Amino acid sequence: MLDRRGFFRSAAALAALAALPVGWAAAGPSNDSAGPRRRKTAKVRGAFFYPPAEVVLAGQLEDAWRVHQWFTWPGNQFQPELQQKRFTEQVRRIVNGLDLTVQLDDAPIYTDAKIAAFIEEVKATKPDALLLFNFWNSFSPKMRLILEAFDGPIVLYHPTGANHQLPPDYLRTAGRVQYIHSVENWEALERGLRAIHAHTRMANSRLLRVSGKASGESDAKEPLFGTAIHTVPASQFNDLFDQTTVTPELKRLAASVRRSAVRVTDLEEKAFLDAVRAHATVNALMARHQADAITIECLFLKHRKPCLSFALNNGRLVACGCENHLDATLTLMFGAACFGRGGFQHNPEYDTERNLYFGAHCTCALTLRGPSAKPFRYTLRPFFHQMPKTLALDVQWPVGERVTLCKYHSGKKLWDAWAGESLGSPGCPPTGGCATRVLVRLDKVANVCDTYGGPHPVLFCGDFTAHLKTHARLYQLDIRTNA
Repeated sequence: MLDRRGFFRSAAALAALAALPVGWAAAGPSNDSAGPRRRKTAKVRGAFFYPPAEVVLAGQLEDAWRVHQWFTWPGNQFQPELQQKRFTEQVRRIVNGLDLTVQLDDAPIYTDAKIAAFIEEVKATKPDALLLFNFWNSFSPKMRLILEAFDGPIVLYHPTGANHQLPPDYLRTAGRVQYIHSVENWEALERGLRAIHAHTRMANSRLLRVSGKASGESDAKEPLFGTAIHTVPASQFNDLFDQTTVTPELKRLAASVRRSAVRVTDLEEKAFLDAVRAHATVNALMARHQADAITIECLFLKHRKPCLSFALNNGRLVACGCENHLDATLTLMFGAACFGRGGFQHNPEYDTERNLYFGAHCTCALTLRGPSAKPFRYTLRPFFHQMPKTLALDVQWPVGERVTLCKYHSGKKLWDAWAGESLGSPGCPPTGGCATRVLVRLDKVANVCDTYGGPHPVLFCGDFTAHLKTHARLYQLDIRTNA
């Protein structure tokens, strides 16, 4: 058994070896391979709304206070030009690396004519989202005009102190609007922009479904995101696997997987070689079809099961869903884009005496805190449900980790989003289920059986319920949550 320092050294080597680029194939033809598809970025139109001080002092501002040269809230010491600079810097920091192009004017908007021109420009150019910063109390009714004229998602930041008494309901409760009324809340701003980024990434992604029931190839689109879905028969995966030979590089990966494990139970060498062949096959098939994510009807693939590949790929944010389950894979895709985390697709169970949630499945990402984080410890054991004894990962969840249990329901415009805390991974026995197991105490839940009861939700490390609430708000989804 490795000590902790030895485990992390070995696991770092595993991560380096496992990052075979999508499209890398050990052997076998990939006749219609093509280069990666180009991603589109969302166009976000933004503006700042406040008057320059000289306009107020000259009595030229178009509000009821102009005869007094009056600075309504936030007052004459707010320094809006400096605040605009600071907010712009934060926007640039947040969108770096995201699928967003943000157009922010240097000059603030403060006249009715300029607001009308802004509305007409938005109608003509049809941006994907709006980003509005209201630094002036009496401009709130003007913001309402913009909200009513645009039917897409809007992030509206209205700083605390730039409003007088209760914030207007027509802003605070407006549909499709993330209304941020707070003090320098960059986290909330990032949630909104990341939600738009993730929605855009989903729209520009292609999901490959490998089905044992499909007789040929077919195409579809997910109704909310517009994600392209391409389905192929399982014979494509099986044939490519059978043509894939074990190269020296794959042997090194297999050895690293074994060496990085805390313990190996009842697995022969063939199980390791088949697991890395499946990893090469998954990546090659994705490249063949220019896919960004994949889900495979995997339970009855016998020695070809891709459990290891899915663990490695999900850890580096290449979403791989078990059992050809569309909603679970879409959830993994969204989490990778919005949270920057790989997740644990599983089936739910419950400890009803202790009111605890229990999740178990045959594959789980190792780097659950993000691709650059240290991997969790794991043991290796056979897949639980059928012969032959293929490799499965028993990932050890730590005690005290904040987690999000979530599921996107395609066709229903619905999120499940439940916050909780990991209580660790109980052994098997005394618990059963599958190779990776985790107990969770969900926050403020009177009866855990009233939370999520269907197949294949996804558990992510970190509390991302606010991210999902923001996405639901911006794109008008329902949400079931304890947050």
